[in-house]
Amino acid sequence: MPRYKLTIEYDGGPYQGWQRLGAAPSVQGALEDAVEKLCGARPDVIGAGRTDSGVHALAQIAHVDLPKDYDAAAVRDALNAHLRPHPIAIIEAEEADPGFHARFDAIQRRYWYRIINRRADLALDRGKAWRVVRLLDAEAMDAAAQALVGDHDFTTFRDSACQAKSPQKTLDEIHVVRAGDEVHIHVEARSFLHRQVRSMTGSLVEVGLGKQPVSWVARALAAKDRAACGPVAPADGLYLVRVGYAGVK
Repeated sequence: MPRYKLTIEYDGGPYQGWQRLGAAPSVQGALEDAVEKLCGARPDVIGAGRTDSGVHALAQIAHVDLPKDYDAAAVRDALNAHLRPHPIAIIEAEEADPGFHARFDAIQRRYWYRIINRRADLALDRGKAWRVVRLLDAEAMDAAAQALVGDHDFTTFRDSACQAKSPQKTLDEIHVVRAGDEVHIHVEARSFLHRQVRSMTGSLVEVGLGKQPVSWVARALAAKDRAACGPVAPADGLYLVRVGYAGVK
């Protein structure tokens, strides 16, 4: 069976998350419905990351095995036609090596957290960003964030429902930058714990608001205690923006 690699964009708002679980709407379920309409079979669509309810993607990667050979562009266009009116789009489809695995072969995942830092309500960006009314000190947030880079026990920033075998993860990069009235957090690692990015973001915002000093994030990390974490940031502002694979720039 030929394998196809899919690059997918979606609005996570209407879904319980990527993963198909029961009858609740999921991104994976919508994609598998579209595949079934295309080829009459219902193979699993395997994603690189199981994004949570409300989390968006600019370039989620998935793979699917189809029962016969199709032109890759035809797969993209047909799946997009069958996905309407879901807020899900196949940006690219390409034939993949039969051994390619979207999840297990991934060596890098990059997330972007978007904060709109203004008093006015969100009109166009409601559900697409976290509005924080009080002025944030992005430089202080960035300074605090650097304590998270490296190999650490991230128990403090691990959701209580996380099913990972170990809280040990290596955070390759994290940057906080201001862009006008927005504050962006860019985070990169091979993999993340359940709600790790949102947990770190919420704690960094505590620093940005002046509620905690820059040194507090390092102390919270060292505590290895979920109770030391700040409020968890909402899902609205989180985007999966890139999944990296060996040999692919």
